[in-house]
Amino acid sequence: MVKYGLDYTRCRWILPLLLGIGVIFGIIALAGRGWLESQTLPYVHRASLWESCSRLGPGEEWSCESLMNYAWGRAAAATYLVGFLLLVICFALAIIAFAIDTLRFNFIRGIGGLLFVAAVFSIMGLVIYPVKFSTEIDMTGINMFSWAYGFGWTTAIMEICLGFFFCCLPNYEDQILGNVKPTYFYSSP
Repeated sequence: MVKYGLDYTRCRWILPLLLGIGVIFGIIALAGRGWLESQTLPYVHRASLWESCSRLGPGEEWSCESLMNYAWGRAAAATYLVGFLLLVICFALAIIAFAIDTLRFNFIRGIGGLLFVAAVFSIMGLVIYPVKFSTEIDMTGINMFSWAYGFGWTTAIMEICLGFFFCCLPNYEDQILGNVKPTYFYSSP
């Protein structure tokens, strides 16, 4: 943003926009039923963050069991949900921070720190889930962690990357606000 001379007023909404995309990915991960799915026919198992469903054969009904009956299921859901709520708070704070005409760079650094905390909680939930799920739930056939689980990891990676951007942005305060005299590499004879 700074290196290529982009105008700050045009680029100030890129980081809140990326946070908004991270919130959307987090909603998809929380609501998605594709955390774990059967990889091959017959499809006999699928799971979300909240429940695990299985069936005996291709024409049978799905029987679902809540993962909230397990302590690890509650822990995985709670930690991922806390990380998601912190992400939503960071999104709201970023909207407020970038809407103010005079940007408060220490406030932006605090949003970056909160994003790292959100990433830690999200990763904790994303690690607890597959480790405990694969050891405590009986699975038949070949199963894979699927698209909704991938959206969860995408959200966590976005939290980490955006945390770096929010923390490093105040280092370029003078360049962003235009307080630095431009340096020209061409000299006249």
